[in-house]
Amino acid sequence: MGAQLRVYKRRIKSVTATKKITKAMEMIAASRVVKAQRKVQASTPYAIELTRAVTAVATGANDKHSLTTEVENPTRAAVLLLSSDRGLAGAFNSNAIKAAERLTKKLESEGREVDIYVVGRRGIAHYNFRERKLADSWTGFTDQPEYADAKKIAAPLIETIEKNTADGGVDELHIVYTEFISMMTQTAVEARLLPLSLDEVAKEAGEPNTLRPLYDFEPSAEDVLDALLPRYVESRIYNALLQSAASKHAATRRAMKSATDNAGDLINNLSRLANAARQAEITQEISEIVGGTAALADATAGSDK
Repeated sequence: MGAQLRVYKRRIKSVTATKKITKAMEMIAASRVVKAQRKVQASTPYAIELTRAVTAVATGANDKHSLTTEVENPTRAAVLLLSSDRGLAGAFNSNAIKAAERLTKKLESEGREVDIYVVGRRGIAHYNFRERKLADSWTGFTDQPEYADAKKIAAPLIETIEKNTADGGVDELHIVYTEFISMMTQTAVEARLLPLSLDEVAKEAGEPNTLRPLYDFEPSAEDVLDALLPRYVESRIYNALLQSAASKHAATRRAMKSATDNAGDLINNLSRLANAARQAEITQEISEIVGGTAALADATAGSDK
């Protein structure tokens, strides 16, 4: 019985150490998600104003631009998946990967070839394990993304959509990321970044796409769009990176809280089992003492006769 008690004590010690780790990770994730939320809120005004500027130029110009003109029969598309570099976040990564897989199958069923771009080691590992080729990938900044990271991602994506499909370009650019709704709710979503749907862009900017004011552009509307659209794509990717980072930290906090609670329950169960084993051990020792005393008494009585 003593050996069983030692096993329970050893497990309680191990689970207690694990509980301390998960509690610390929960506190760290809680502090990081607040910072990530602030970054999302800080980037929103810039994104809104930039969206309005793109809408004004695109709707006020007579010339069609390659980044705003939809291809009649698109044959190639690019999908950008935002995952995380680290795990321990519940279903955060799996939900985003599943959404990307659904979008990929949908595009392929519509006759498009799909190039996959991935941010985060978890997403890269998913495709590498299945031996599926990636067009490009990025790692190392998913917990705390900066605007420079968004620019680094956007540059090759804009370049590939500006090319002809015969030269390895794509007709559409889609993004899959996790939208932060609340501390308890994060949803994997997908959106088409390019070519721009002016009605959708105007809706996002909070302005109806019914008024088409007249503008004079210098040097030209196309040059203005050449300057604005990359910034628009960068801001959208940056916002998506921030949303994903906030979602990941919230998912980690929730997962670590659940792990901490489970560790506490396990410690309570093990403590009850340890107490029962200790009580059984004490009972056995008392029985042995009583039995020994009775045997000694009987032996003494026999010798007196």
